[in-house]
Amino acid sequence: MKRRRTAISRVLASLAAFLVLLYVAGAPADAETRILGLGDSLMAGYGLPPGESFPDQLQRALAAEGIEAEVVNAGVSGDTSAGGRARLDWALASDPHAVILELGANDGLRGLDPAETRRNLDAILTTVGERGVPVLLAGMLAPPNLGQEYGTEFETVFRELAEKHDALFYPFFLDGVAGDASLNLADGIHPTADGVAVIVERIMPLVKRLLTRATAGK
Repeated sequence: MKRRRTAISRVLASLAAFLVLLYVAGAPADAETRILGLGDSLMAGYGLPPGESFPDQLQRALAAEGIEAEVVNAGVSGDTSAGGRARLDWALASDPHAVILELGANDGLRGLDPAETRRNLDAILTTVGERGVPVLLAGMLAPPNLGQEYGTEFETVFRELAEKHDALFYPFFLDGVAGDASLNLADGIHPTADGVAVIVERIMPLVKRLLTRATAGK
């Protein structure tokens, strides 16, 4: 059963990468600033109506402020940091000018070794950095039932990697949303469309700084 789940996850990741490639192939050659949203179900928009995912809402919010930017949704539900690392080259085929990295939530939910999460995210940040692409790293908190020691070690991974790679850092992607039943789906984990709107509003200042870095690097 475990092997079957792993095989299914690989197929889903391959399909997501293929869709990103199709999207890029159909995009105009002179596309505006492109932000890659690399993440899991929180990025993919699990359980949300079409057009309400984080990338969709972020792109609209930027447009409302007169900022032309295309936000590519490279989120795969159920993905761990290892899954994101495995499909990184495919995701980068969109040739982004900036990356929002949101991975690790499923590592925490599964109680995976924070050292493994660190290695995977470090590898992703290194690869993106070698391309000269600025990154906004979104942090994550571990479930409280895993204990304080695990939670502290897990949380530290994101902060230290942001410092190491000079990435912009948003400490907790679900800030202002986690624990609020009115902003989450029935599972209590994934945000509603209104919850996503809160995330977009709170992270927007850092996204603007990310775009400033991206523009400087063009």
